[in-house]
Amino acid sequence: MKTFQQPLSAEEEACCIERMREGGSERAREARALLIERNLRLVAHIAKKYQNLDEDMEDLISIGTIGLIKAVNTFDAAKKIRLSSYASKCIENELLMMIRGRKKKSKEVSLYEPIGTDKEGNEISLLDIIENEQTDILECMELERNTKKLGELLYTRLDAREREIICMRYGILLPEKTKSGAAFPVLIGCGEEVTQREIGSMLGISRSYVSRIEKRALQKLRMGMESTA
Repeated sequence: MKTFQQPLSAEEEACCIERMREGGSERAREARALLIERNLRLVAHIAKKYQNLDEDMEDLISIGTIGLIKAVNTFDAAKKIRLSSYASKCIENELLMMIRGRKKKSKEVSLYEPIGTDKEGNEISLLDIIENEQTDILECMELERNTKKLGELLYTRLDAREREIICMRYGILLPEKTKSGAAFPVLIGCGEEVTQREIGSMLGISRSYVSRIEKRALQKLRMGMESTA
């Protein structure tokens, strides 16, 4: 690995920083260049810590040097700390951002990389499988939760007539007997939906009355679902 010059003494560093304050003068530019050049050893020292991450040393030093340049450009001597202490943090931050960015990119590539084909011969990736599994699991859990909640609300929020009409209207099937220890019947599936007119005929009431009961019952169920969300 390339050898770097020894760092500046505290007095030399302070002198260069003072000259940098002159702005765009040639002396200021030379002082800035000298501060960067004489702190490259610090960059190499910090970069060595990341060699075991399969990163190229030249790349690490290049990225670390960017951090050093930022440190020199933004250093505030009024804070009474050495440039090397401030630069170390800037160099470390730059290297960490680079490594994290590469890891993220590598992960994205591996997730999108084809791992096989479906029945139609289309390529599928690991991301396709993960997303499908997550969607299915979440949907199943949400459906199970809402179904259980609806079964409870049918008995806690509705009277017998309302419950009967809603079950017939939307084809909701309830078991004839509850399971031992169950507080409420568990919905067991969907049956055939019945029209309001057919329900009215079966119960001996008008279609409009069935409609009013259904509307009132649905409002109760909606409020119940929202209050327990």
